[in-house]
Amino acid sequence: MHAQNSGRPADPLDLLEIDSLLTPDERAVRDAVRTFCDRRVEPHIAEWFEQGAVEDIRGLTKELGELGLLGMHLEGYGCAGMSAVDYGLACLELEATDSGLRSLVSVQGSLAMYAIWAFGSEEHKEEWLPRLAAGTAIGCFGLTEPDSGSDPGSMRTAARHDGDDWILDGRKMWITNGSVADVAVVWARTDDGIRGFVVPTDTPGFSAPAIKHKMSLRASVTSELVLDSVRLPGSAVLPEVRGLKGPLSCLNEARYGIAWGAMGAARSSFRAALAYAGDRVQFDRPISGFQLTQAKLTDMAIELAKGTLLAFHLGRAKDDRGLRPEQVSFGKLNNTRSALEICRTARTIMGANGISLEYPVIRHANNLESILTYEGTVEMHTLMIGQALTGQAAFR
Repeated sequence: MHAQNSGRPADPLDLLEIDSLLTPDERAVRDAVRTFCDRRVEPHIAEWFEQGAVEDIRGLTKELGELGLLGMHLEGYGCAGMSAVDYGLACLELEATDSGLRSLVSVQGSLAMYAIWAFGSEEHKEEWLPRLAAGTAIGCFGLTEPDSGSDPGSMRTAARHDGDDWILDGRKMWITNGSVADVAVVWARTDDGIRGFVVPTDTPGFSAPAIKHKMSLRASVTSELVLDSVRLPGSAVLPEVRGLKGPLSCLNEARYGIAWGAMGAARSSFRAALAYAGDRVQFDRPISGFQLTQAKLTDMAIELAKGTLLAFHLGRAKDDRGLRPEQVSFGKLNNTRSALEICRTARTIMGANGISLEYPVIRHANNLESILTYEGTVEMHTLMIGQALTGQAAFR
């Protein structure tokens, strides 16, 4: 019989002791990423967000590569070959610092690198994956267009044969890492269906102007990709996939990481609100002693624990047997919505201080407004789950 009360003090950030579900190796991964973020990024992230620019992004990317975080769940070619849970824990810690940092790692590893790893030729893999894993090169992923978001099949970017070469024309929009990337994986319409292309960004006709005036993901590079008669050799096409299966399978890899990452942003905001409520005195007592504040904190703690458990379950399932698309949608939809509500509630506890960059809350809330809709809107993930429940594709 186990004792009813072990005598362990409660951890307000982990009342359910979810940490006990992790192996020692998983905790080591989590701790290494947390230590890196605390040392390298936390002292600067509010300033980067306010300025809308990351200082020395190439140096930061190289450091992320040295830590083994870029393409960490892929095998071979200099990649770390770690588990889905390891990758998820890394995403959680990265996004606890800032969604833009997690986006950098996620787009590099789960979109650009995964596309080359899963669908590229051996030449593509050998040329790009070791450099991308080391962080000495940066990648981006060109799918979304100005008029094509949730319906990627309506993309206008096109590739046509010209002798043995391909000629690409079109535009992509809202592309993370675009203007600092060395290589872009670009999806385009062809006479043979939608195909992916490995595009070195120094190819004539390729440009990537940065998108300005963002009020979210400001510590992240976001760009437009412009392809103006970009000539590529016949070998540039990804040989192992045709149709939307290619880009959508990449997106599922990245969406899985978002389910974890959103809980990092939520944890950071919850921690800030909990500490603030204990320090803020009104009516001669800390506001944490008032019933309504405790109700808010309790609701936040419950949703944070539920979302973290969901992410952990998906990670174990992914490592064991893989995930179906609707399972990934389940995690992305629930956890982004819950995280945003946690951040908004934290803001109310902190009052006017909640909108100051002296605290992380408004930064996380602003970022999550993007995370809520990128890589699949609430509506699309809702209908993915609805289709799995009913057998009816309501979005077609």
